[in-house]
Amino acid sequence: MPFPFVCKAVDVILDSAMIDQEFHRIKRLPPYVFAEVNAMKARARAAGEDIIDFGMGNPDQPTPAHIVDKLCEAARNPRAHRYSVSKGITGLRRAQAAYYERRFGVQLDPETEVIATLGSKEGLANLASAITSPGDVILSPNPSYPIHAFGFIIVGGSIRSLPAEPGPEFLAALDRAVRHSVPKPVALVINYPSNPTAYVADLDFYGQVVDFCRHHGIWILSDIAYSEIFFDGNPPPSILQIPGARDVAIEFTSMSKTYNMPGWRIGFACGNRKLVSALARVKSYLDYGAFTPVQVAAAAALNGPQDCVDEIRQLYKERRDVLIEGLHGAGWKVPAPPATMFCWAPIPPAFAHLGSVEFSKLLLTEAKVAVAPGLGFGEHGDGHVRIGLVENKHRVRQAVRNIKMFLSNYDKVLEDSEKKRASAT
Repeated sequence: MPFPFVCKAVDVILDSAMIDQEFHRIKRLPPYVFAEVNAMKARARAAGEDIIDFGMGNPDQPTPAHIVDKLCEAARNPRAHRYSVSKGITGLRRAQAAYYERRFGVQLDPETEVIATLGSKEGLANLASAITSPGDVILSPNPSYPIHAFGFIIVGGSIRSLPAEPGPEFLAALDRAVRHSVPKPVALVINYPSNPTAYVADLDFYGQVVDFCRHHGIWILSDIAYSEIFFDGNPPPSILQIPGARDVAIEFTSMSKTYNMPGWRIGFACGNRKLVSALARVKSYLDYGAFTPVQVAAAAALNGPQDCVDEIRQLYKERRDVLIEGLHGAGWKVPAPPATMFCWAPIPPAFAHLGSVEFSKLLLTEAKVAVAPGLGFGEHGDGHVRIGLVENKHRVRQAVRNIKMFLSNYDKVLEDSEKKRASAT
């Protein structure tokens, strides 16, 4: 009988069509901008080339010894090998609350206003899924760290971009966005000190944002993952220092940069009780929290000596100064960042027409220096590249020498580049 064979053929056709179809949420994500540059970097290294990698914001120094020692001590306790607590162990949440009081003068209830996350990125993404309905409008700076926008895009939100720099233009754009968006925006994401731009905000700016969002009923998600990496002697503030901020605001922090703990995946969300509760509820379905010894060690980091934080901050400052001085000497006028572990570098005028991806590829092939294309942080970042301060001073100086030679031969480099592009098309 032919009928079973017909059904089988139809099944094959249907299966093939289903396999070829893109998943709905994946379709909302554009191609990964960094992928092409990363692939070129991998090929160059495989060929034995010495690539100086400023592309990732990945601290290159070890976690301080006393934190590692506490991890080892806690890991020897068999009871610590069991499931942990999704919102974080009590001791860790208390340590974070103590940090906020010590650093910002803000008192938090560790039971209702603090939750531990698997890094600030996980917390932002899971809160986005907790508070966003399909079609909701979210306000986010552009350029900005990708999760600030894509955490909401993945769950069906729509992004309306704002200027990245805090100040009058931001506030004016915020007002326009609320008056002209349908439906009304649900939430505003802000990030100061900023990745990738290194912009910093002051309490006056935060006060205006809080007043505006309270008046219009808009949630504020503030990311201060780089609040301890600053260079001008003026510690960046917390939005929770503003009276009434906790009516609408939640703030995300991370231990990744402050204590050289990126792979440990420990961060926090603090502030508005409703938002903390919403995040806790979503997380309770998704994870059991970080490994308990990691949380114990994180609490020891927050409660222990802070000399290591000063040393980490000084290390980045020294690297920043060497890089900026060297680039200026090479003719590339890059502003010195007041905070973060990044320099937000405008593409030199002679190469501006290329855009950030092609310029990054040229730096990689001609100067053996890898950077992050600004386009990866939003279309308004395409005139810049992000340079991470994640190589030692010797390597930074080497990179500057390579870049200086590259820029001094830019006529020939551009001519060769145009020929390659023409032949490729």
